[in-house]
Amino acid sequence: MNRVVFDCMIYLQAAANATGSAGKCVDLAEDGKLDLYLSIAITAEVRDVLTQPKTRKKFSALTPEVVNRFLRRVSRFAHLVTTVPSVVSLPRDPADAKYLDLAIAANAMLL
Repeated sequence: MNRVVFDCMIYLQAAANATGSAGKCVDLAEDGKLDLYLSIAITAEVRDVLTQPKTRKKFSALTPEVVNRFLRRVSRFAHLVTTVPSVVSLPRDPADAKYLDLAIAANAMLL
């Protein structure tokens, strides 16, 4: 089975539109057709992005209840990797390194 790591935008798009392409990716993971991996740092970033005022302004459906329900849903089927070694350095966008680090730690085939 394919091990995957989704970036924050996939989670945002899936939470905002469950029937769109990103929502279908989350559905595939929930249905066990993909092994989705998450880290504590990525979970925190996703929560932060989904609850930012500018995000809520653009996606009014992302109420606190919707965000909490979405994150609880994902946490039921995603594999949480609690220790992710820092092996990648991305000077142009250091915030993205955590996704590559997780992909390496999880031996993910897709990012």
